[in-house]
Amino acid sequence: MPTTHHHSCTLCEATCGITVTVADDRVVGIRGDSDDPVSAGYICPKATALADLHHDPDRLRRPLVRGGVDEWFEVSWPAAIELAAAGLRDVRQRHGKHALAVYQGNPTAHNLGLITYGQPFFRALRTPNLYSATSADQLPHMLAALQMFGHQLLMPVPDIDRTDLFVCLGANPAVSNGSIMTAPNVRSRLKRVRRVVVFDPRRTETADLADEHVFIRPGTDALLLLSLVNVLFTEHLVCTGRLTPRLTGLEILRVACRDFTPERTAAVTGVDPARVRALARELATTPRAVVYGRVGLCTQEFGGLAAWLIVVVNALTGHLDEPGGAMFTTPAIDAIPLATVTGNRGSFDSYRSRVRGLPEFGGELPVAALAEEIDTPGEGQIRGLITSAGNPVLSTPNGARLDDALAGLDFMVSIDPYLNETTRHADVILPPTAPLERPHYELALANYSVRNAAKYSPSVLPRGPEQRHDWEIVLELASRVLGGGAAARLLGRFGPEPLLELGLRVGPHGLRKLRGGLSLGKLKRRPHGVDLGPLRRRLPGRLATPGKQVHLAPRVYLNDLPRLRRLLARQRDDALVLIGRRQLRSNNSWMHNSERLVKGKPRCTLLVHPDDARERGLTDGGSAKLSSAKGTVEVTVEVTDAIMQGVVSLPHGWGHHRTGVLLGVATRQPGVSVNDVTDEHLVDELTGTAAFSGVPVHLQA
Repeated sequence: MPTTHHHSCTLCEATCGITVTVADDRVVGIRGDSDDPVSAGYICPKATALADLHHDPDRLRRPLVRGGVDEWFEVSWPAAIELAAAGLRDVRQRHGKHALAVYQGNPTAHNLGLITYGQPFFRALRTPNLYSATSADQLPHMLAALQMFGHQLLMPVPDIDRTDLFVCLGANPAVSNGSIMTAPNVRSRLKRVRRVVVFDPRRTETADLADEHVFIRPGTDALLLLSLVNVLFTEHLVCTGRLTPRLTGLEILRVACRDFTPERTAAVTGVDPARVRALARELATTPRAVVYGRVGLCTQEFGGLAAWLIVVVNALTGHLDEPGGAMFTTPAIDAIPLATVTGNRGSFDSYRSRVRGLPEFGGELPVAALAEEIDTPGEGQIRGLITSAGNPVLSTPNGARLDDALAGLDFMVSIDPYLNETTRHADVILPPTAPLERPHYELALANYSVRNAAKYSPSVLPRGPEQRHDWEIVLELASRVLGGGAAARLLGRFGPEPLLELGLRVGPHGLRKLRGGLSLGKLKRRPHGVDLGPLRRRLPGRLATPGKQVHLAPRVYLNDLPRLRRLLARQRDDALVLIGRRQLRSNNSWMHNSERLVKGKPRCTLLVHPDDARERGLTDGGSAKLSSAKGTVEVTVEVTDAIMQGVVSLPHGWGHHRTGVLLGVATRQPGVSVNDVTDEHLVDELTGTAAFSGVPVHLQA
């Protein structure tokens, strides 16, 4: 008899509620859960691919150990764990703790076991060489949160359900369904917004829904935002509302923005000064408005300044911590005090990378430095690596260099369900259970949802006898690498659930409210989830700064403004610049191993403006060579006026042509990796974040 189960899709930040139908231990149907309080029945095509992931014959169920070049054999879990631990111990004993590195991919944010058990283990290794997808994604937003609000996790969320004016820069929420804005079915949400304005070098799917789309040159968002600040001050439009007594740095900002008039920045941004002035007035006079920016805004040469200025504009127009503006959530399990207790409030530039001197953030180094830290000899060189839930060969800048560097490691362990472009270099691969085989609670992303909610989902399908959850894998590694076997055995009896129970009980909706408070038992009895209401004002109580102040002009940003000012004088050349793009049926590289997600017309195409194509003799559907300072790839051209002239766009996550990869579907449609032409030396100098957007390239037939 078929059985029905309620769960959450963990394949992107939307975390939509799903209903899974199982018959004879096979997933026979996945649909949206109409009773989920946030997604209300919506799912995108990725959710149905959870069935493909679960039944994928290429997904690893037992550990693999390398027997030679491209030769692997299965071993038992005790043997694999001991071999992995012995190799990691050997690296630490021979070369020191600094010689061991860790890379964590973005699925960590969706994984209860890796958050609760993986994070403590990786940090307990006491190596400065911790890396993650953070510095190829949202680090500038986290730095702004730390500098302005006192905690790296205090990132405000657009209250999109109640706003009247939504201004979007460097983001495509109609495809991502929100990012640092968990908002399933953004398309419907945007249609309810009175006015939507998008600034982007590409006419994205979000721009197609918007009331207005404005082309802007890649990497110039900080100039646009600073010119908005200039207009707000010069036209006396600043109105900071009830937070005024809590804001510091207003006068400093007034002086700092003087040189950045819309007329002066227009030559670089390509945005009409009259349009900038009109937008500043519109933001100042619309009671419920918000400015939002995401990955394209972060992963550029001035990402740190741009993320800071997003908050500044929202604050100066009275839209910070106000309904319809940029607000803070009230999650059932509050990550802020938990992170603070464990010493994770945040840090910046407390040390720097060995080779290039890139700054630390939150105890991690920028991933743009990973390859050079492996292949550059000397004291502190990385000799061993753990990768967890990530494929950095395809997702970090100049992946080709990292690909070569990984081959030279003394020892490598990968916690991953696939033999992919990165894990093919490992000595041991330890495959965890798939999403439908493990319980789920959205511990991290609930802190950035557009509506407060809580949901616990038990596993849909039982794991096999030869399978391990990722938290069990890291716990076993920890006990053998760091010691503490008795403690590991004790923790291993319980798993993450007791931590959830404690977090719910002490949280803002917990049992301390005496009656009606949340508990794990209550969530288990409410499989669709519990609605905890709309976002509400949280400041000043939510602030973690001394004196509960919002710092609008932190010194680190003021010190970086001369670099931005030099951009105004920089001579433009005729070189094309490259940007990435997000696709609805793709997020992480393993998704290309799902037939239903890759079928149809090829999607790994290079978008080229008609004038740029004509000038180079390129035709729609034809081939071209895309070259940068770091490499060359052969691409299929897609001619379209949806891309700004002088800009080309290639999606990320493709490039499944390398030997030794066990991805049967993906290798039949390999595409090319955009990160074979991105540049690990092109970073935001302030934060060290990889600058994927605005890479100079050449294109020829």
